[in-house]
Amino acid sequence: MAKAAELGKNRTGIDMSPMHSERMISGAKELTPASSGDGLEAIAEIDRQYLVEADPVGSVPMPGTLRGALKTGAKKATGKNPELFLNKLGQRLAFERSGVRLYESVITRAEIADQMHPAGPVTTDELQHIRDEEMQHFRLVSDVMESLGADPTAETPDADVIGVASMGIQKVLNDPRTTMAQCLEMLLTLELTDNAAWELLIRLADEMGLKDASEQFQRALEQEKEHLMTVRSWLEEMLMADARRGAEARH
Repeated sequence: MAKAAELGKNRTGIDMSPMHSERMISGAKELTPASSGDGLEAIAEIDRQYLVEADPVGSVPMPGTLRGALKTGAKKATGKNPELFLNKLGQRLAFERSGVRLYESVITRAEIADQMHPAGPVTTDELQHIRDEEMQHFRLVSDVMESLGADPTAETPDADVIGVASMGIQKVLNDPRTTMAQCLEMLLTLELTDNAAWELLIRLADEMGLKDASEQFQRALEQEKEHLMTVRSWLEEMLMADARRGAEARH
């Protein structure tokens, strides 16, 4: 697996062909409309129309059981917003499920790297440990949803959105051309989002008066903080090692 930062046959920059770049700039100037931007305004108007007329991304499902309906009704009677809390629980459930899959991808990459050459500070044992804790967090959220009478198999609006967002990270991790350092940067993005989301979920649980859930979420957050520190230290160690090797090669 090659390093990400090495000189090669990259011809994407404009400096690679001064003659052609001059022609391209000249052609762009000639083809730029001299109008006041009516075309862009028309496109903007279409965008505004879509924004005004668009339906929301799904909805929070109605309670499928009598117990769920009673609990939801009780929370509403006290001025709480159970729909918001269930929406964010659904989002956390989807994100933790995605996290398991994302770590599985990096585990496979680390196992292959171990066969080819040392993978630096990254170890498959630690990756598997983090993966297992992500799975525990998934089960935790699922249990909390069931305890509230909600259906953890239903996809809430924010679960849908986070699923789409996670697809970009998954594509990077599954690309055979990406390096371990690039994968770690994606995991760092994942863990930063994860930490912030658990902090918010704890505040929402407190607002709902769900002390037991809040305490369980706090323990999950402590584990996520450890994940973040681990991934960050791996990335920093790997990049600094590459920087030192580059400096040594020049002397």
